Amino acid sequence: MELAGPARRGAVRELRLHLVTWNVGTASPPPDVTSLLQLDSLGPTMDMYVIGLQEVNSRITNFLSDLAFDDPWSIFFMTVLSPLGYIKLSSVRMQGLLLLIFVKHVHLPFIRDIHTHYTRTGLYGYWGNKGGVTVRMSLYGHTVCFMNCHLPAHMENTEQRLDDFEKILEMQFEGENVPSTLDHDVLFWFGDLNFRIADYGIHFVRESINNKRYNLLWEKDQLNMAKKKEAFLQDFIEGPLQFKPTYKFDLYSDVYDTREQKSLFWFNEKKRKPAWTDRILWRVKNLCRHASKEGEFSEEEQTISVTLNNYISHMSYGISDHKPVTGTFGLELKPLLSDPLVTLHPEGEWSAEHDVLLSYSAVPEFPSSAWDWIGLFKVTFRHVNDYVTYAWVEDDEISFNKDSKQVYMSAAEIPDMGGEFLLCYYSNNLQSIVGISQPFQIQPNRTLIEKDLTQEENSWMQKPDNLESHDEF
Repeated sequence: MELAGPARRGAVRELRLHLVTWNVGTASPPPDVTSLLQLDSLGPTMDMYVIGLQEVNSRITNFLSDLAFDDPWSIFFMTVLSPLGYIKLSSVRMQGLLLLIFVKHVHLPFIRDIHTHYTRTGLYGYWGNKGGVTVRMSLYGHTVCFMNCHLPAHMENTEQRLDDFEKILEMQFEGENVPSTLDHDVLFWFGDLNFRIADYGIHFVRESINNKRYNLLWEKDQLNMAKKKEAFLQDFIEGPLQFKPTYKFDLYSDVYDTREQKSLFWFNEKKRKPAWTDRILWRVKNLCRHASKEGEFSEEEQTISVTLNNYISHMSYGISDHKPVTGTFGLELKPLLSDPLVTLHPEGEWSAEHDVLLSYSAVPEFPSSAWDWIGLFKVTFRHVNDYVTYAWVEDDEISFNKDSKQVYMSAAEIPDMGGEFLLCYYSNNLQSIVGISQPFQIQPNRTLIEKDLTQEENSWMQKPDNLESHDEF
């Protein structure tokens, strides 16, 4: 695995982003997500995965366990993606809402100012069963925000859904100079938005779906109707709904809602009308600002653009009554950051037989701290705390000059079995990894291996004697 060099300022770069929204209905992860994450795709690999889940199991015993440890869904996606060179960059959870972001290692030094937030809208804002969870960041100098929402259910609650989303949009991130949600260069809005198909009866809706005449239903989709009327929605873009409505299905099937629903006094409820509840939209600030201008944007203005490459549902997944929806995007941007804040590399050959050295250098404007540290990670590391060992930058520094500084790590901390590793510099002030080395090999501890081989040979030499003495009886 090779890490790319620094981004060139001014050169357009395309990043591939794969976004998932899925109401998992309190279920456990499925056996396989290859098709969901397009891991079998013949095209270029993704640079970033953004995974928004709703209705993750949040019963009190599960939720308390998940507060102490990673929840099963986070562990599941880390297990799938970390061997492929992705790290969990950030996550945020509010009861059943979970947002996970994974990126390739190469991008880590160019992702900064990561903040998370959650907004409760259930029970007049006191309960988190409904609402939104948000992660924002600076990506190569451009501000990007991801918002995973679960809005109120039922046909008649359109206004409540719109009111709740407006409230979520008004949230403010903590920290200085962090833009408001709508002031980000790009904003992705997705989740179980719960908008329904109005007016038409269930038989017309199902017949249109069976004949794949989805366009007959678009004009009565509540979100499409709201986008024409509500000013705050008009800048949001969505791809064409060329897939079957994703709700409501019988479990482990692609058959719409056949079960008789029992309501409070045992009256039978109507079967649920299919609906596109699960959606992915986006908003580009430049497009909003310059929409009224005639002609093309100038080169100065076209610093970031979003292209939707694929917008589909995945019918093969049946663990809940919703089908997952994915959007694959191309983000074309001109990097505003050309070099990492810190560059670092190992010195000489590394082995657990002796103390080892590493060198690093930082740009003049880097805001270093006594709490900065350098971690040693396996190349398949899952998240920033998944280090093998670490050294405090100031405490373990042994020499420096105007160009670089040296830090040592004790032989006792180096893995005896060796393997392929990375070094990462973590900034306490920026709360993120700001430098990452190329992968390198650590040599196995020969002394320890020879000792193990000797013990193994001795045990084998003793075995025949034991067998012979056993046979005598």
